[in-house]
Amino acid sequence: MSNAAKTEKTDVVLIGAGIMSATLGALLRQLQPDWSISLFERLDAVSAESSGPWNNAGTGHSALCELNYSPRKPDGSVDIGKAVDINERFQVSRQFWSYGVENGVISDPSRFINPIPHVSFVHGADNVEYLRKRYEALARHPLFEGMEYIDSPDEFARRLPLMSRGRDFSDPVALNWSERGTDINFGALTTELLAYLGSSGADLAFGHEVRGLKKQSDGSWLVEVYNLRTRRTRRLNSKFVFVGAGGGALPLLQKAGIKEAKGFGGFPVSGEFFRTTNPDLVRRHEAKVYGKAAVGAPPMSVPHLDTRVVNGKASLLFGPYAGWTPKFLKDGSNIDLFKSIRPDNLFSLLGVGVTELGLTKYLVSELLKPRAGKVDTLSEFVPRVDGRDWELITAGQRVQVIRRKGAGGVLEFGTAVVAAQDGTIAGLLGASPGASTGVSAMLDVLGRCFPREYADWTPKLKEMIPSLGVALSENQGLYQEVWNWTNKTLGLARGDRAEQSERDIQVAAHA
Repeated sequence: MSNAAKTEKTDVVLIGAGIMSATLGALLRQLQPDWSISLFERLDAVSAESSGPWNNAGTGHSALCELNYSPRKPDGSVDIGKAVDINERFQVSRQFWSYGVENGVISDPSRFINPIPHVSFVHGADNVEYLRKRYEALARHPLFEGMEYIDSPDEFARRLPLMSRGRDFSDPVALNWSERGTDINFGALTTELLAYLGSSGADLAFGHEVRGLKKQSDGSWLVEVYNLRTRRTRRLNSKFVFVGAGGGALPLLQKAGIKEAKGFGGFPVSGEFFRTTNPDLVRRHEAKVYGKAAVGAPPMSVPHLDTRVVNGKASLLFGPYAGWTPKFLKDGSNIDLFKSIRPDNLFSLLGVGVTELGLTKYLVSELLKPRAGKVDTLSEFVPRVDGRDWELITAGQRVQVIRRKGAGGVLEFGTAVVAAQDGTIAGLLGASPGASTGVSAMLDVLGRCFPREYADWTPKLKEMIPSLGVALSENQGLYQEVWNWTNKTLGLARGDRAEQSERDIQVAAHA
């Protein structure tokens, strides 16, 4: 790079063209329309990594069906604290998306969100008892209103015909059923948000890789970006940098050298899904059905059988089947993990290696499992499965957070915002529930990085998110108000879209 290369100036640099950068960019454009924004993505497409529709299950994670968010306690009762928290955060996302639809940020919600039941499924007497207690704990909570408990084989067969055919009901089964679930194409949502951002004057650059982050004496950041097509380097001076690069966020935060990123490590986990477009199978299953994770499996490996509607075409997805690779990105390098090892996180990584032997054993068994073994796992959900109907697809790469704890480290299966104390740079680490709670996470970034501006932004933020600062679980009147609003604006009321959704699925299934 020539020393004479011009240094551009910008207010905000966003790294990565996924749902997190798109969400933060859209929020900032609404809050501070006079700020200049530049976004850089190393690949040539929007949401080509984690946010892509086939790189995740598309579940609008609101803890309606995910059993790992409502664990059984040692005394046999069920802890719903995490489930309530995640549901609250998902309501924040729904409100921002609804505001976006009404104010030209999002053009058509049907492109990314559709109503679909969320269902928890277990079998075996002990698991059935757990699910009954889970239902009793959640059903009386306002955020989980309308949840049903089903243990009748006849009702099971009526609602889930694909899962009932050939099933031995001498093994007890039970369902927690919620009509309030959604299927979300986060890739389509990202495209909507970035289209708005680009049309409002932001600089969106694809095929550009951020290779340098250096703090300047005035508190700004010198960002060096390499154009992979022209092989030229751009230099930008930015007041604020957000690293929304999925699995690539940790290496970039390490490159920035901020003390808040010290001690953090990453544990990459890959995965596969089975997918079918067989119309006979698709029309006999309309739900997202989550089971229980295998012993020693990470929460992100909870098996589930999902209806997906992507670009108007319906299919079924089952998985994930966990795997392992040292890559931090699906399109990454096999030395990503090794390059991330630093003196400050070495003991964190070693500590997890000792304490997570069960996870290691599980991943090895998954890696050695042949296709026939994967079909056998699917048969727990679809007893009369024919493996020829299903194709294996590679899911997105996930990097689980390893956080320093004492002299070692602990593996965390969630998301974490890492921000410099001076608020000039921030990034998001981790995976599920990720995209579903992305608006809440980006509000956290705004509050931590722009504390002075945040006070001035609050009236506008409350316009976008009426429940801002309020626990909806403690204000049922407001909850019902925003629920009705978001249902109508996003077209999620079953009465409004049920017939259209059914027609779409039937047409797509026979296409």
